[in-house]
Amino acid sequence: MVTDRKLVSDLWAMIEPVLEPDGIELVELEYGLYAGAWTLRLYIDTPCGVTIDVCAMVSRQVGALLDLENPIDHPYNLEVSSPGINRVLRKLQDFERFSERKAKIRTLRKIEGRKNFLGVLRGIRDTAVLIELENKIIEIDVDNIEKAYLDMPPNEILQQDLHKKASSVGG
Repeated sequence: MVTDRKLVSDLWAMIEPVLEPDGIELVELEYGLYAGAWTLRLYIDTPCGVTIDVCAMVSRQVGALLDLENPIDHPYNLEVSSPGINRVLRKLQDFERFSERKAKIRTLRKIEGRKNFLGVLRGIRDTAVLIELENKIIEIDVDNIEKAYLDMPPNEILQQDLHKKASSVGG
């Protein structure tokens, strides 16, 4: 995948303020060449979740903004969706919000000889993310995080779904 980091940053700065008044969080923005087509992908969330109607509304709003501002000078596809179960964690507040959940974090620089961490989020301390793995809390400065996302394996998602169904039938 080819991407333009400056353009992504500019697009984020342009799009996020348009969504915030409606209570819509811009979780992730990707722009690049996917399967031969330029694509702008927006991953959004709201306190009540994301519906098709919310995605359509955001697509219309952002599409109109991009038509007006014209920051991309060639044809591209605009895609809007929810961040999914294993959503990206970008902001310090994300790590606090999803405390007690499993996550994967890849760092820019090694910490204790490694760059990849899989464990349970334990909140934040100042500008550091706390993650527990192997019965030890590791502090990772947010500026050292290359990529982070929630990690719920498919079998756990299925188990939670089955538990919810059993609870609703028995309750």
